Amino acid sequence: MKIPSRSDVEALDRSDPLAPMRGRFHLPEGMIYLDGNSLGPMARSVPAAMDTTLREEWATGLISSWNNAGWWDLAITLGDRIGQLLGAQSGQIVVSDSTSVNLYKALHAALALRPDRNVILSEAESFPTDLYMIEGVLQACPGSECRLVDFSEPGLNDALDDQVAVVLLSNVNYRSGALLDMQAITRKAHEAGALVVWDLCHSAGVIPMELDAWDVDFAVGCTYKYLNGGPGSPSFIYAPKRLHDTIKQPLSGWWGHAAPFAFETGYRAASGVRAFLCGSQPILSMAALAAALGAYDGVELADIRTKSQELTGLFIELVAANCPSLGIASPCDGQVRGSQVALAHENGYAIIQAMIARGIVGDFRAPDILRFGFAPLYIRYVDVWDAADQLADILNTHEWREPRFQVRSEVT
Repeated sequence: MKIPSRSDVEALDRSDPLAPMRGRFHLPEGMIYLDGNSLGPMARSVPAAMDTTLREEWATGLISSWNNAGWWDLAITLGDRIGQLLGAQSGQIVVSDSTSVNLYKALHAALALRPDRNVILSEAESFPTDLYMIEGVLQACPGSECRLVDFSEPGLNDALDDQVAVVLLSNVNYRSGALLDMQAITRKAHEAGALVVWDLCHSAGVIPMELDAWDVDFAVGCTYKYLNGGPGSPSFIYAPKRLHDTIKQPLSGWWGHAAPFAFETGYRAASGVRAFLCGSQPILSMAALAAALGAYDGVELADIRTKSQELTGLFIELVAANCPSLGIASPCDGQVRGSQVALAHENGYAIIQAMIARGIVGDFRAPDILRFGFAPLYIRYVDVWDAADQLADILNTHEWREPRFQVRSEVT
């Protein structure tokens, strides 16, 4: 099979319907940014939106902006906008707090809906914060326990029994990029009497999904990866309307109160998904997120998914042909692969550092994973070809062995 040439992929860029979307982002000159699965780049619309929030709404409007600038409802309005990307009707998502905090809320709420069961089931390869938050929930819910499984063996069917209350899974594995079938797994869990909490951190914005149609119970995700909301931008949490009357989450902060400005002594939860709110929201971060979400205007998720599969498939093809010392740690089948590719090498950290020095940004996940995210709104086919070409040169010349690439930074 003929390996694509650079001119071949340049032709793909010329016919790419998403090519104009690249102009919506600020990308440093000469950089190939393949780390959008960790932190997305800034949308060009963000500085002006932030300036308005700072100079007009905060500096001039001050306290009145909670009413006049729509600050009070941002958690809901942003949630509805994200819902359009996730197949969720309005009033079922709020933007609030961090992913970790929202996972805690969702797990606790799900356990409360299955009082006759005591097991939280999850993957051993889950992102660590998911597992850490399970530990926190177990401490608050005596008698509950966690069961971790490898989904290849024994698999979900063998792990589900009448003691499993909640299944917590990542839609896309943060290390391998493997994509789980959300619809099928949710159905299996429901057949066994369990609820499911989905972690969408590595799929929101690049994987088409239908949370409502697939009867998803709860979902949580961050907004600073493919949604490009900025470092530390707030998370979101989804709960369908069919569960709203029964939601009981443990963080009873004043924003989740039915009448926050009544200043009552006792707590009464707000109706609907607002019950998942807790404390005051970070308006500056939410303003940046609101502007960033505009990058999806006029874009079809199906087109994003098609290009994602093509970009990741091209990268795997080029690496397999030109970098034999690297293992492919992601699924080769594009149907079960998210929008990232993981490669394995015992000196992966140093190799990534050598790539970054050449302006090709990926990241490293211990112990041996080189991780590359392919965000179709701004990554070109030629970027993929050039990244693979530079990677092959770094390996062939052993440039990664230089002492400067061996020094570990805190953030990898």
